[in-house]
Amino acid sequence: MILYNNSYYVKNALITQKMLTQQLRELENDGLVQRKIYKQIPPKVEYSLSKCAKLLTPVLDAMQSWGEEYAINHNIKVI
Repeated sequence: MILYNNSYYVKNALITQKMLTQQLRELENDGLVQRKIYKQIPPKVEYSLSKCAKLLTPVLDAMQSWGEEYAINHNIKVI
């Protein structure tokens, strides 16, 4: 996964620019994402999962499956 165009998330009100920046910085500081800066106009920055974070994929997939099953069993709407 590479996140390079955060305007989608901000424009569609899924997250504020400030919160997105804060979360990405925390993930980078924790070693879960890597940031690549391109020297161009307009500025471009790409975020991708680190090797460490990729090891968590099976755990996150299992948590997602559990959450989906829980939502179905408890009639919870997931957006």
